[in-house]
Amino acid sequence: QVQLVESGGGLVQAGGSLRLSCAASGRSLTTYAVGWFRQPPGKEREFVAGISWNGGRTYYADSVQGRLTISRDNAKNSAYLQMNNLKPEDTAVYYCNAIRGLRNYWGQGTQVTVSS
Repeated sequence: QVQLVESGGGLVQAGGSLRLSCAASGRSLTTYAVGWFRQPPGKEREFVAGISWNGGRTYYADSVQGRLTISRDNAKNSAYLQMNNLKPEDTAVYYCNAIRGLRNYWGQGTQVTVSS
């Protein structure tokens, strides 16, 4: 079992930045791919960014390419999402996900609100 806890969300003006953290406990995150997803108000959850188990590959949704950067620090059992040049449409609850084969874990989410 892997427990994931997100932090770093908050209220920011358009053009601002936030850094989300995802701290894992229970088991090492080392062998898991990690992803960030978000759920805007009234919409379905959507993929934002992903990173391979060793950080060698990263993936981004077209809507965030060039503005958001995913990273991980396996020594700290954590993953991060640096968000720059935020837009009102980035407003959502952001979730961390860890996946390996049939094992799939989610955090509780952290709210990000971007004001115009």
